Amino acid sequence: MLERRTLRNADFILILVLLLLLGASLLILSTASINIEKSDPYHYVKVQGLWIATGLVLAFAAATVDYQYLRRFSWVIYGLNILLLVAVLIFGSEEKGATRWLLITDTQGIQPSEFAKVMVIVTLADFLSKREGKLNRYRDFILPFLFVLAPTLLIFKQPDLGTSIVVMAIFIGMMFVAGANPKKMATILLGGAAIVGVALYLHFATLPSWLQFAQGIPLPLQEYQLNRLTIFVDPTADMTGDGYHIIQSIWAIGSGGLWGKGYRMGTQSQLNFLPEHHTDFIFAVVGEEFGFIGTLTLLFLFFIFLSRIIKIAGNAKDTYGVLMTAGIAALFIVHILVNIGMTLGIMPVTGIPLPLISYGGSAMWAGLIAAGLVYNIHLRRQRMLF
Repeated sequence: MLERRTLRNADFILILVLLLLLGASLLILSTASINIEKSDPYHYVKVQGLWIATGLVLAFAAATVDYQYLRRFSWVIYGLNILLLVAVLIFGSEEKGATRWLLITDTQGIQPSEFAKVMVIVTLADFLSKREGKLNRYRDFILPFLFVLAPTLLIFKQPDLGTSIVVMAIFIGMMFVAGANPKKMATILLGGAAIVGVALYLHFATLPSWLQFAQGIPLPLQEYQLNRLTIFVDPTADMTGDGYHIIQSIWAIGSGGLWGKGYRMGTQSQLNFLPEHHTDFIFAVVGEEFGFIGTLTLLFLFFIFLSRIIKIAGNAKDTYGVLMTAGIAALFIVHILVNIGMTLGIMPVTGIPLPLISYGGSAMWAGLIAAGLVYNIHLRRQRMLF
């Protein structure tokens, strides 16, 4: 349990910014979702409010028990993660061509892949902390890679390319923080990027006769995933298909100008031209109705939130705490960059929500649990000095 002297170390700035972000979520949803459920305009706001309230309870629980206890159950958590992801593939509910949900009731369920990211961070932090100073050779990278490969492949199989990318980004970030040889890590990453680039080129390009054997090389992706990965380069090539989301988002953000069109005055969102404007493309609603000032304010809150997390990582009392906090920072950073990037048309549409803002119970709970773990590490950073 928390001691009184531990509570004196509380980071009230982090708490305030977190509450402001959660308040922003409800405010933005109150305009972004008002025209979705005609019979109950505030349906999504009320449900999001319930998820936030219960998520704060989970965050408090995650902050209360000493995070060192998690190390004792690292492999249990890892096994639970794998079990849930396998259960999705066997018993999951299919929606929009993907099987990502485990239904609890006829209408409500959880998305295990959202919690999988946090469980990967918690277990990988323990795995890497035991290999501190032993990540200098290429072969030293094999076991950590295999450690995250199993959950990543299970998520990819759903299929959920966006979350798979996030998990691998978390892995890369935590490997660097754990002391992996930067030159060798960079070599592997550049080699991997080159292989992906060549594979995409061979799949899409028209090749000369002497390379026809490689024409249309098969890739382990659905056709719609391939289209989303490439259409952002020129969304006008398919304005009514895969490029539609990006075009509508760019129009929405661009039309907001400096101050925005005003609360509930956006046309792209209020008239439902902008798809998924309460989930994946909620940032476009901010741009349209609150303008550049609104988006800048939201980004400033995220900046303060992330800077506090990074500071906590630097002050953590042990390697395990440093790695866990670094992984959570990577989780939020990747989500923010990819989500905002896809709304601006500079990154592929991967279905990654804006953390702590987008509508969604599993994502909100996972984000608040992660924030609670960060706070846990912060509260106990100076115990060794007492």
